[in-house]
Amino acid sequence: MVNKLKKFYVFLIFVFLYAPIVFLMVFSFNNSKLKTTWTGFTFKWYEELFKNEEILTAFTNTILVAVITTIIATILGTTAAIGIYYMKKWKKSLILNINYIPVLNPDIVTAVSLMVLYRLVNMENGFLTVVLSHIMFTTPYVVLSVLPKLKQMSRSLPEAAMDLGATPLYTFRKIIIPEIKPGIFSGMILAFTLSLDDFVVSYFTTGNGFNTLSVTIFSMARRGINPAINALSTLMFLAILILLLVVYKTSKDPDELKR
Repeated sequence: MVNKLKKFYVFLIFVFLYAPIVFLMVFSFNNSKLKTTWTGFTFKWYEELFKNEEILTAFTNTILVAVITTIIATILGTTAAIGIYYMKKWKKSLILNINYIPVLNPDIVTAVSLMVLYRLVNMENGFLTVVLSHIMFTTPYVVLSVLPKLKQMSRSLPEAAMDLGATPLYTFRKIIIPEIKPGIFSGMILAFTLSLDDFVVSYFTTGNGFNTLSVTIFSMARRGINPAINALSTLMFLAILILLLVVYKTSKDPDELKR
């Protein structure tokens, strides 16, 4: 009886989490613009999606920002995590606490602070300010993803490699990186999804005709959401799902997959 209740409880949680997404995906094929009335099956919103220049431009901007942010944040976060790992205890605690601030800080505070900073240095809001802002708030997540893998790694491995004649760079590439690769991939995916999902920071730091998808959708909400957004959201959800499945398969041990 207890096991059945546990399973039912888990089932309710998943229904609560995924029911809105399923609803959105189903109504992306609805012939009507109304979100509560089903009038027939159609692909017209997918056709309109690929003809809507405003949505496609915003989507391209969002992907571009997310890719650049992910690459830079992953590099910065990984090197920072390695540096923190080899620090002395009190320095490590200090830097880690500083690293937690952007994670725990409310998005609105971060966004307004960055907006004020860019105005103080006379930097015009646009593509560059959005990218810099996204790098700032995603890098700490990469650090937190990589550090646990570093703690699992034996400290003697890099030392042994260098004792045997390996250079620090070779040790970094051939010993440390393979050991922490799962953490790097986790941080990379987290940085990408956080950048893709962000609205508040993007809204306060964008300008000069450069809009991300979230800002564009917010602007559309005032005059009514175009159902083509449902079609785009469906495609994005499926793409992220496939990406996660691929990462899961590639990160699994071959022996475990055979089982």
